Amino acid sequence: MYFDYTDYISMSDDFFVRELAKSPPWDFTQKIGFLFKRILEYLNEKGRIEDFYIENESIIHKTAVIERNVTIKDFTFIDEACLIAAGSYLRSGVLLSKKCIIGPGSEIKSSLLLPEARIAHLNFVGDSILGADVNLEAGSIIANYRNESPKDSTIQIEIDGKIIDTQVNKFGALIGENSRVGANSVIAPGALIRRGTIIERLTLVDPSRDANRLRTEN
Repeated sequence: MYFDYTDYISMSDDFFVRELAKSPPWDFTQKIGFLFKRILEYLNEKGRIEDFYIENESIIHKTAVIERNVTIKDFTFIDEACLIAAGSYLRSGVLLSKKCIIGPGSEIKSSLLLPEARIAHLNFVGDSILGADVNLEAGSIIANYRNESPKDSTIQIEIDGKIIDTQVNKFGALIGENSRVGANSVIAPGALIRRGTIIERLTLVDPSRDANRLRTEN
């Protein structure tokens, strides 16, 4: 399926943006772990491979700051000038572009963060894509699974009035660049948030609920 990212991400020659453009966001987050061979090839082509530590299928730039008690599982890429604060947990495929910040006690799973995306502290981001300069305040959650749904159900997304079955049961959100997510907000699975959006503190963003409400009002 073709997915138009232009309302969310500035399309460029950046490696991750090019890879992202090949598939819709809910498919991209499922295949992060398969990108590592291509990442290594790309770093070799650009003459950057010696700038990274490579161990256990994780690739970490030598300028990245990793504080104490951080857990980094396999299939993690951390680019230059990133900060991973104490107590953070990165798992199941995490890609951090340049100058990203992960605050204390945050958990990131199967997600891509584009340059200068920032997550405060005590956050969860699951199976999501954050555009450049996205900022999540403390305690905000991007949920990736609808616990209230049947176990075999997949996430449905409405695009231009059409319901799309993603055929995956875990997908959080695509958050467009320069967006702001307020403290203790919750973004439910399947959210597509356009660039420059401001989500106030204590907000629930639930695309399924909102779509049903709009259909009822109309």
